[in-house]
Amino acid sequence: MMYDIAIIGGGPGGYTAAEEAAARGRSVVLFERDLVGGTCLNRGCIPTKALLHDAMPDAPFAAMHARKKAVVDQLRDGIEKLLKKRKVTIVRGTATVVSPGVVTCGNETFEAHDIIIATGSVPAIIPVPGIDLPGVYSSSDLLEGEGLHVSSLVIVGGGVIGVEFATLYASLGARVTIVEATERILPPMDREISQRVTMHLKKRGIAVETSARVTAIEGEPGSMKVRYTDKRGNEKMAEAEGVLIACGRRANTQGLFAEGCEPELSRGALVCDESGRTSVGHLWAIGDVVAGNIQLAHVAEAQARNVVAVICSDTPLVSMKVVPSCVYTSPEVASVGITEAEAKAQGLDVRVGKALTGANGKCLIEESESGYVKLVADAATGAILGAQLVCPRATDLVSELALAISLGCTATQLSSVIHPHPTVSELISAAARTLAC
Repeated sequence: MMYDIAIIGGGPGGYTAAEEAAARGRSVVLFERDLVGGTCLNRGCIPTKALLHDAMPDAPFAAMHARKKAVVDQLRDGIEKLLKKRKVTIVRGTATVVSPGVVTCGNETFEAHDIIIATGSVPAIIPVPGIDLPGVYSSSDLLEGEGLHVSSLVIVGGGVIGVEFATLYASLGARVTIVEATERILPPMDREISQRVTMHLKKRGIAVETSARVTAIEGEPGSMKVRYTDKRGNEKMAEAEGVLIACGRRANTQGLFAEGCEPELSRGALVCDESGRTSVGHLWAIGDVVAGNIQLAHVAEAQARNVVAVICSDTPLVSMKVVPSCVYTSPEVASVGITEAEAKAQGLDVRVGKALTGANGKCLIEESESGYVKLVADAATGAILGAQLVCPRATDLVSELALAISLGCTATQLSSVIHPHPTVSELISAAARTLAC
């Protein structure tokens, strides 16, 4: 069977590429060995947020997961219907690239002019004794089926996944401990965000251990022990019913290429140029499987649209220069552009403006936790270069700031836009006014 484009992986990048290519009149075959929607929809972004929405002490755990399943099923059904409408051929099974333009799946062989790799990522496993014991779980384990109902949990890793799961289980009344190897949680984000989130987590009763190196995991489900060395070199132990390993994710390329036809890899991830080209002609990659990529669903979707455009001899449709990041804690966290520390490291002269939630009417009405909106602007021109938010609806508000950065808006221009009252969005204009003065 011959197709214009073959896509391996049906996650956000894969199904977006399939829909985009089919809409352009290309014949498309999409390979997915599990469920269309990939990790994000089935055992990642969507189920996590659905559970966070319903989480509270004494919440019916089974009902929470039933609703999570209903949300996931509805979204996946919608994607499959759209692909069917676009006449995308969906092949269930594990696909392997056996030669340029040739993919096998089961006992069938498929040919395509272009192949797009969109296989995403899998949870990273750290080399610690006991990591494979029963009672040690990945994020997928906690999100699939009926989940894991425990009264205590040790989370190894204080990145986005670890912090969101800590928020979830603490909201359910569980005793939670985060053990993070670096000096602070959410290490890629602004230091002030890390400090503020740490404060909120501790107020919820979550223990946060940073600069902590895990040395061993012991026990059995219901009675697990995590041994670690703290920042002072002291040997410590955290006990819980279960252990979640949340140490990031790695590119999913195992078994993807037949021997002798592998493209250039870096630590198991595909090396690509800015357009998504690998070292092999007509072989492209998008999303988490790409070396050095930001592992976010919206990045994969944007790259999907761009790669398909390039394949179709068009110019890329989406700018990859400004990428917002979000953390669904309480309050929410979002960041876009550069931080003040990054600006200084680049030798840029910047000014910083901040508005606090304590002076915002809507935040006070909703009794939100303390937070802020912080803007980083060029000192000479006033152009907005970055923004960091810790406040209600931060994950929605950040889009306005991403647009402002993309368009080169100044703080004066941003402050001149009327924001409705009373809303959390007034924090943006308030922060901008401190820079426009």
